[in-house]
Amino acid sequence: MRKSEPTKSILTRRHVLLGTSSLAVMPLLSGHAFAAPVSTFKQGDFDIIVVSDGFLTLPISIVAPEAAPLEQTDIIRRLGGNADTVQPRANIPLIRVGQDLILVDTGSGDKFQPTAGRLTANLAAVGVDPASVTKVVCTHAHPDHIGGTLAPGAGLTFPNATYFVSEAEWQFWTDPNYRTTMPDALHELARGSQRDLSAFKGRVNLVKPGEDIVAGMRVLGTAGHTPGHISLELAGGEGLIITGDAVTNHIVSFEYPGQKFGFDMQHDVAIANRKALLDRAANDKIKLLGFHWSDPGVGYAERKDNAYRFVPAI
Repeated sequence: MRKSEPTKSILTRRHVLLGTSSLAVMPLLSGHAFAAPVSTFKQGDFDIIVVSDGFLTLPISIVAPEAAPLEQTDIIRRLGGNADTVQPRANIPLIRVGQDLILVDTGSGDKFQPTAGRLTANLAAVGVDPASVTKVVCTHAHPDHIGGTLAPGAGLTFPNATYFVSEAEWQFWTDPNYRTTMPDALHELARGSQRDLSAFKGRVNLVKPGEDIVAGMRVLGTAGHTPGHISLELAGGEGLIITGDAVTNHIVSFEYPGQKFGFDMQHDVAIANRKALLDRAANDKIKLLGFHWSDPGVGYAERKDNAYRFVPAI
C-alpha cells in the first residue's frame, strides 16, 4: 500500500473536525441519552443485540457529494434530515457466543459529536457491564468507531477485553512519521487514532482478511473507507455480514454504489469493495448489518435496475 493513496479522499480539515467544534451546538435531546429501540436476533450460534451509540449530523455534501441537487434533496427527505444535513445513526452490535461477549466498535465516547457517545449508557440500560465484554473488534480507526475506547478521564472503557484490529489499519494509523506521510487534513485524525489504538497496545491482536475472531466469525477485507477497514462475516443460516463503513448508508450506498462518499480515503478501492459486497449479498441473500443505517441497521440487498435497494429485515 502506497502512503500517498489516502490523498484521493476529498476530506478537508473542516470535514475532519465536524465532530468537535463545528457541530458542538447540536442539542443533546433535552439532556437524555439517545436510545433507539434495542433489537435482538439470532444468527447461527450468535445472539446479537444492536445497541445505539446515538446519531451524527453530517452535511449532504459528505454523504452524497456526487449526487445531483434534486437527488440530494430526495436523500435528505428520506433520511429524515433537514436543510443540507442528515442524521445517520450509530448501530453497534454486541454479540454473545459461548463464553465470549464481543463488541464491534466502541462508538464515539466523548470525542466526536455531542449526540453520539451513548453506548455505555445504553449498554447499562440493557444490563450489560462494560467489564463483561471479552473481545472488541475494531472495523477501523475513525473517531465515531473507536472514540469510546477510553472512558472520560479514566482508562479503558472495556477493561477486560482483548482487542482486534486489522494489521493494515494498525500500521497505517500508528505510523510515527504521519506528519510527512499523510496530508495535513489527516493529522488531527491520526493523533486521535494513535491515542485510542495505543490505549490497548498491550492487548491487541492484529488480524488479516480470512482469519477468524472466533469460530464462525471471519474477517473480510473491505478496505477503501480506510486503508485497513474490515467487515465481519458470521456463519449460520443465510449468513450475516457486519459491514462497518464499507457500505455507509442504506440509501446512497445501495442506490448509488458507484458514487463517492466524502469520508472514504481511497475512493476507487472503496467503490469496488462496496459493489462486490452488495453484489455478493444480493446473489446469496446474505443478511447485512450497517453501522450508520436507520435503526436497527439490519436488512438485505436486492437488485434494482443497475444498483440495489435496501430491504429491512427487522
